[in-house]
Amino acid sequence: MAADPTGIARSSFDLKSAQLHVVAVALKDTDVQLVAADLAQRLADDPDFFDNDPVLIDLAQVRESEESIDFPALIALLRSHHTQPVAVRGGSEAQTRDAVAAGLSLVPDAQTARPAPVEVQEVIREVEVIREVPAPMADAMVIDKPLRSGQQVYARGTDLVVLAVVSYGAEVIADGNVHVYAPLRGRAIAGARGNTAARIFSTCMEPQLLSIAGMYRTTDTELPPEVVGKPAQVRLDGEKIIVEPL
Repeated sequence: MAADPTGIARSSFDLKSAQLHVVAVALKDTDVQLVAADLAQRLADDPDFFDNDPVLIDLAQVRESEESIDFPALIALLRSHHTQPVAVRGGSEAQTRDAVAAGLSLVPDAQTARPAPVEVQEVIREVEVIREVPAPMADAMVIDKPLRSGQQVYARGTDLVVLAVVSYGAEVIADGNVHVYAPLRGRAIAGARGNTAARIFSTCMEPQLLSIAGMYRTTDTELPPEVVGKPAQVRLDGEKIIVEPL
């Protein structure tokens, strides 16, 4: 502790709460070599997909497995893809113990304030017919300037309306819907807190990534010609991401 000229003790630091954007990697298998092969295939066309993003390893789908997980190898694998594994959740007692021993922090499910918008799950390729287009919420966040690579905007508890281009490498996130009345070329994440009814709209659909309520689709497979560069919307149908013309 130091003292200011008045003699009052002051601290060299403050402790404050913070909410960070975290990528969740939801394991479906305990075999790290299999995960490595799948990740390599998934990211083959976009090796710079991650940009030193902090990662939360979700073990909910493998917690009943009797096979152990090589967490040091898994951490090294994720770091090799430009991520920073920091925490784990959803695992069994043994899995959690091994993860903590490998240097990961434990995030109890009940204390996860914001579900991660991106999970490693199946990429859906399907197009259906549009039926309706909901209007933005009255208190929506409105952005009227272009978003460049590396910039991120998050509309907490509401819709996000962007009136300028969302460039490749930029990210727009909303707990509600995402509306982009311009080219959408970066990452768009709607329903960030789990709202499966949220949608993504753009007058020029050219995204790097689309996500709704934790389900996502990258552009590893090109979008159909009837939606690429044209007005389109994105919605969930069960666990499938649907991209369709407006």
